[in-house]
Amino acid sequence: QVQLVESGGGSVQPGGSLRLSCTASGFTFSKYAMRWYRQAPGKERELVAFITFDGGHTNYVDSVKGRFTISRDNGKNTVYLQMNSLKPEDTAVYCCNAVISSKDYWGQGTQVTVSS
Repeated sequence: QVQLVESGGGSVQPGGSLRLSCTASGFTFSKYAMRWYRQAPGKERELVAFITFDGGHTNYVDSVKGRFTISRDNGKNTVYLQMNSLKPEDTAVYCCNAVISSKDYWGQGTQVTVSS
């Protein structure tokens, strides 16, 4: 079965960095685009970053452009989200997502808290 497992969240001060990882299993990872979403308390879930199956194209929500970088290692079945210059408004639960045969699959999420 499809599994997505995130790691790497935590608490950091404004201006700090974190790298999130999402390790996939149960499907041919190298054939699918991947996405990172986040959801802050009281807010709707937001698409943060997207990467094509081969890593050749990426896209970001405007609020993280220039600060976040999505990447993937198909040999390790893992997608990453490098987050730099973190701001308090980046505080959220971050989840990775795969769409396979028109069905959404989600990890359990990892909490990122940015606070002084």
